[in-house]
Amino acid sequence: MNAYDVALVPIITGMVQVAKEVGLPSRFASLFAVILGAVAGVTYLFPDDLWKGIFVGITFGLAASGLYSGGKYTAQSIQARAKARKDAKAMAKRNKY
Repeated sequence: MNAYDVALVPIITGMVQVAKEVGLPSRFASLFAVILGAVAGVTYLFPDDLWKGIFVGITFGLAASGLYSGGKYTAQSIQARAKARKDAKAMAKRNKY
C-alpha cells in the first residue's frame, strides 16, 4: 500500500453518491461504502492477505462514509448561516421603516 491508495476514499464516496442517484436508499449508503471499501481492500490493496484487505478496506469505507456525512453537514451549516443572515437583513430592513 502506498500514499496514493488513500485516493480510494473519495472514489468510494463518489461511487456511493452515484448509487444513491440510481436508487440506493440513503439509509444503506454507509453500509454500501463499507462493502465497497472491503471489496477494494481485498481486490486492490491487499490481494494476497484477505484479513488485512478486509480490515483496511472497511477502514477506507468508514472514512468515505464520514467524508460524505461531514461534507453534507458542512454544506447544510453554510446554507443555514446564509439564510439566517439574509433573514436578519430583511428583518432589520423592515424594522428600519
